Amino acid sequence: MAINWFPGHMHKARKEIKKVMPQMDLIIEVLDARIPFSSENPLVPALRGDTPLIKVLNKRDLADPEVTSQWQTWLEKERGVRAVTLTHNQRNEALDILKLAEAMTPTHDRQKSALRVMILGIPNVGKSTLINTLAGRPAAKTGNEPAVTRAQQAIKLPHNILLYDTPGFLWPKLSPEACGYRLAITGAIRSAVLDFEDVALFEADFLLAAYPKLVKARYGFEELPRDGLALMDGIAAKRRFFSRGGVPDLHKVSEVLLNEFRAGTLGRISLETPEMVERERRELEEAGE
Repeated sequence: MAINWFPGHMHKARKEIKKVMPQMDLIIEVLDARIPFSSENPLVPALRGDTPLIKVLNKRDLADPEVTSQWQTWLEKERGVRAVTLTHNQRNEALDILKLAEAMTPTHDRQKSALRVMILGIPNVGKSTLINTLAGRPAAKTGNEPAVTRAQQAIKLPHNILLYDTPGFLWPKLSPEACGYRLAITGAIRSAVLDFEDVALFEADFLLAAYPKLVKARYGFEELPRDGLALMDGIAAKRRFFSRGGVPDLHKVSEVLLNEFRAGTLGRISLETPEMVERERRELEEAGE
């Protein structure tokens, strides 16, 4: 499955961001802590130049804490980048991001002009919720479906900070292909454009390899299924998800796997590690892509 999803409003957003970014003093990019690489926008490094960048690993409470720590170290290898973690309803932690923004722009005189900060994030990563937390009021529309924000807006924050919100957008090509699956699993891509069962099978294979104990505990297996399809069949048998003729209802199983991952019911899971991402990059380079 190759997911290519680039609606017109996202193309427009990229053009707007490219035009406005040179005027910014600092950038905040909100990432999903479960997929920091896949939820990262590859256009940002080229567009930001030397502008300081804070990467916020949001939904920390859903991610594997050990892997999240690895990602913080990995992300901060890039010059001018700081990586922090966040979970919702933690206003003090969110406000610490503004303190960090001020610390990363020591030469800016906020008595003379506002500190201009652009906030970026792919759909459904929690960007609008963070904005509302920082503003202390409903300044940005929120929702659990991708692509809620459609237009750029400027929001006044305390301490003479002007926050430029941008539409959440994906990029034209999701590469490597595994990135598309990970984005789909977390809900960054609308369900209508997915093969639900294909995405769930990718998740099932990954869970067996990376989190076998969580799989056994959640779904009551004494022995691990041999592969992702066997796992899905096993869940169908245990929960009595059958179609006519006793055929396993893999669509229902897919819904369970995806919904329980997104809700954190399976446990704290990260879908990628820095080591995994670097291996995938090497494989792409060797393949000449």
